[in-house]
Amino acid sequence: MDFLSTMKAKAKADKKVIVLPESYEKRNLEAAAECLKEELADIVLIGKKDKIMEAAGSFDVSKAIFVDPETYDRMDEMVAGLAEARKSKGMTLEEARKILMDDSLFVAVMLVKMGVADGMVSGAIHSTADTLRPALQILKTAPGTELVSSFFIMVTKTPQYGDDGILLFADCALNQNPNPAELACIAGDSAKSYNAFIGKEARVAMLSHSTMGSAKHADVTKVVDAVKIAKEKYPDLKLDGEIQLDAAIVKEVGELKAPNSTVAGKANVLVFPDIDAGNIGYKLVQRFGNAEAFGPILQGIAKPVNDLSRGCSANDIVAVVALTSVQAQVMANK
Repeated sequence: MDFLSTMKAKAKADKKVIVLPESYEKRNLEAAAECLKEELADIVLIGKKDKIMEAAGSFDVSKAIFVDPETYDRMDEMVAGLAEARKSKGMTLEEARKILMDDSLFVAVMLVKMGVADGMVSGAIHSTADTLRPALQILKTAPGTELVSSFFIMVTKTPQYGDDGILLFADCALNQNPNPAELACIAGDSAKSYNAFIGKEARVAMLSHSTMGSAKHADVTKVVDAVKIAKEKYPDLKLDGEIQLDAAIVKEVGELKAPNSTVAGKANVLVFPDIDAGNIGYKLVQRFGNAEAFGPILQGIAKPVNDLSRGCSANDIVAVVALTSVQAQVMANK
């Protein structure tokens, strides 16, 4: 099976509950109908059932779980939970109730917090900041994680690279210009994510325009320092750098430029030095290489919350629901 088919099969094998809080938006409703039809996940939609059904039109979402904040029987519990999560900021019960009545994203994250749902997917009509804000305020970061970051799983048509053409790119969507410690954290979390989704050992390349000291610049030094930190934090991880892209993934170039490296020429996880390089890099591979890009998937949050591109299609949302379901399975089994 191809990558997405594999993820869908995993999602079906241990079905999770995923919230789509943008519940009146047409792409989300089409995706919800498809997820329910394929039995990828149980889908929660937020709002008034009759209005959601009307907005859905020909898309059958009748088997979804509908949560209307005005009539939800656990609303008092939800209000108390949000106020408790934000008590350090002085949030009152009245303020918490108003937020939950006005903002479906906060309702969705609270459903995840309460265990009613296993994950949330949003972002078709909300910014990344809007999607992340309630997640970080309520769910917070996962134990042992200092940073929330993002990655794309790239499924390419070049089987000689990565593992049969599959690689993980990070961070392409969230952290603008990570410092060495943050880059090291991204590397460690990305290795775990690769293993969780692909089921194979990660081989992490910390990318630069320099390979093993071939250039001198502050940008190079940042990556060199990140490698040192990462090797100390994750001594069992196959990780190396600083390294150029071709030396990281092309066997012959890796052997020439970094003959002593355990990663050169066979990396499957590429950690970019900043978001500019990462974002440009994944889109070049996607467009020029006709690769499939699955993501951005967020890592480091205590429970699965994933962001969509505002240009996403219904099929993209279905894919992220499947990935979020698999992510929830992995986190539940830790």
